[in-house]
Amino acid sequence: MVIVSTLIVYAVVLLSISYIISRGKGSDNDSFYRGARRSPWPLVAFGMIGASISGVSLVGVPGMVLTSQMTYLQTCLGFILGYAAVAFVLLPIYYRLGVTSIYTVLGERLGRSAYLSGSWAFIISKLTGAAVRFFVVCLLLHRFVLAAYGVPFWLTVITLVAMIWLYTRRGGIRTLVMTDSLQTAIMLACVVMIFVIVGRQLDLSLGEAVEAVVASDYSRVFVTDDWQSRHAFWKSFISGAFIVVVMTGLDQDMMQKNLSCRNLRAAQWDMCSYGLAFVPVNALFLGLGVLLTMLCAQEGRALPTVADELLPMFAATGDLGMVVLVLFSVSLVASSFSSADSALTSLTTCYCVDICRDADNGKLRRRVHLAFCALFAGIILLVDAVPFEGLIDAIYTLCSYTYGPLLGLFAFALSTRRVDLRSWAVPCVCILSPILSGLLALLVHSTTDYRFGYELLLVNGALTYIGLWIIRK
Repeated sequence: MVIVSTLIVYAVVLLSISYIISRGKGSDNDSFYRGARRSPWPLVAFGMIGASISGVSLVGVPGMVLTSQMTYLQTCLGFILGYAAVAFVLLPIYYRLGVTSIYTVLGERLGRSAYLSGSWAFIISKLTGAAVRFFVVCLLLHRFVLAAYGVPFWLTVITLVAMIWLYTRRGGIRTLVMTDSLQTAIMLACVVMIFVIVGRQLDLSLGEAVEAVVASDYSRVFVTDDWQSRHAFWKSFISGAFIVVVMTGLDQDMMQKNLSCRNLRAAQWDMCSYGLAFVPVNALFLGLGVLLTMLCAQEGRALPTVADELLPMFAATGDLGMVVLVLFSVSLVASSFSSADSALTSLTTCYCVDICRDADNGKLRRRVHLAFCALFAGIILLVDAVPFEGLIDAIYTLCSYTYGPLLGLFAFALSTRRVDLRSWAVPCVCILSPILSGLLALLVHSTTDYRFGYELLLVNGALTYIGLWIIRK
């Protein structure tokens, strides 16, 4: 009951913030889509950490040490390069055009068909990716908290999605800038406290815990001796840079908050600030995973067969005490809400602005927002049947296939002058490119020892680019 009561209080706080912000002009279309272009960049940057990390990182990253040590930091270093590219290449274009939806750029350069293809590619990508992220919180809260009260899984999903709908339906981006900052602060504070508590279980001070992580066999970061490995440095680094370009710079969800800043300079400060934060934040998550492996050894426990279960094995079962259980539950909800709420808001924006071309219709906006919430809940209920090596792997594998066409479309639009394309062929290229990428990956793996990692995203984008060049008039 302590956890349920805590989560109810947390939900009331979010709804209260939403009500206060969305009164009066806080509920109009300009505030919903662009935050009236008055969002302070430090709040946007801090909130974006939680929106980008989500419950997937909270659960998945600590467990990654079991399968790949701390090599994920190579990808995080690549993120920095990617955020710099977004800040100084893409953001100036978006601000110069004054766009609400970033896919307007595709319409300006490649025509209506490319515009719609990019918008639909985003809608499909965001729905699937955000569903995998939010599935984490639904599954864990149901398994370790609500199932004991006889609550079915489908009701858990609907209740949590309904909560997001309630506090985002009026204020949109203007509300999310405030609530995401709160949720990021809660998540990071909880993770730091769990790190300290696990260290105490091992009779280590904070400094000794850090030294133990560095000295551990799981602390390997760089892979420079096996270029065929999925975790080879240059593959991870370059993939990390392009993952940021497509999952942030070409993603309406991630860019919508950045475009709510007062001007370009503020948005660039925002982008660079939270881009640099990813290395220390993910190092904290991985370090927590290393400490948990030490705790397993100390207590004579077997390591979990599924890497994503490493943190929940201790935190969600109450083995580290009620304090950790409450902290874990609240941080899980906070991180997942901050990711899912912005996803649903951006999906609503993309559909109303790009597909319906009716950004001023408040009634349409509210109906579309509710419809996406319902569709989102339905997709989450299907995610459990999809097998993946791990949650992080699930997200980036989906990214490699669904964001590839967006990468190719934007690369073609920004590297050429205005080009007329055969409109009927553009969606065909965007559909065929992921299929050909998957077939190519299977062919290479079956004939050689090479196995594609997340660099498959680059192959997918290149095939889209080539296809667009072929179908130009």
